[in-house]
Amino acid sequence: MTLKSKADLIVRESSLPGVLIIESETNVDRRGNISYVYDYETYAKHGLSRVFIQDIFVHAHKNVLFGLRYQRYVEQAKLIITVAGNIFDVAVDIRAGSPNFGKWQGLYLSSLLNHQVFIPEGFAHGYCVISDTADVIIKCTEGYNDNYDCGIYWADNTINIDWPIKDPIISNQDSGKPSLNEIPSSLLPVYIMT
Repeated sequence: MTLKSKADLIVRESSLPGVLIIESETNVDRRGNISYVYDYETYAKHGLSRVFIQDIFVHAHKNVLFGLRYQRYVEQAKLIITVAGNIFDVAVDIRAGSPNFGKWQGLYLSSLLNHQVFIPEGFAHGYCVISDTADVIIKCTEGYNDNYDCGIYWADNTINIDWPIKDPIISNQDSGKPSLNEIPSSLLPVYIMT
């Protein structure tokens, strides 16, 4: 099995502007498959020139739900990669003044499809596990900082996310978050028109 010197990518925008779906090439033969998880030069050619400084690996069980999380003041862009299993990944535009404020995008990610999701700064992020277990890598442009950690209630009825699981398993930290309309705009990222 050989791997080409650079990965081929298809990058397309989701229905929520800024959130990108990335499909990378997988080389398959009778022994299995091999693919690039990330290659800076190839991603930069597709406009994804952010530098990721921290990788977070998460192993979780079915019906576990993470989020919706974001960092205040030190915003993170994220690249979500499912290494094993299946998840439902969600991004919510929480930028004060954005024409898409409060809108969400949910995407099914599977390790079998080799798809990734890029979530830019100014979005809250969460996901739930829909397979027996899932292994996920989250590449971040800024490191996690407990002092800036913020979140939105996962079942906020003003956002109205259609999660594919019922009665999720949630951490105490995630269960006590406010709804988006309870957060003062001064504590949210700001939309900057480009």
